[in-house]
Amino acid sequence: MVRRYERQEMENWKRALIAGSAALSAICFVKGKRGGGLIFAGVSLAALASHYPENFRAIRAELPYYVDRGVTVLEIASRVGEHLAQANARRQPDLFDALLGS
Repeated sequence: MVRRYERQEMENWKRALIAGSAALSAICFVKGKRGGGLIFAGVSLAALASHYPENFRAIRAELPYYVDRGVTVLEIASRVGEHLAQANARRQPDLFDALLGS
């Protein structure tokens, strides 16, 4: 049995709202105006959430998992950075310069 999902048509005004607020958000972030960028990003997400409430409920239910995975990635990156800093402190500067030809 082939399962088909009904495609919900989004109204034109809602498409324009989402596209416009997402574009304004990007422009604000590029210009360094974080407050405006966050406001317009919130408007865009709110419009999407009003059209796809079930999808946003599923994402919200899985947020703790995503946060946990993100923290794990940051911990690993921190350990790698510490390891590289220790290795850099232990290296012999003369040998390194000789290898680079300086």
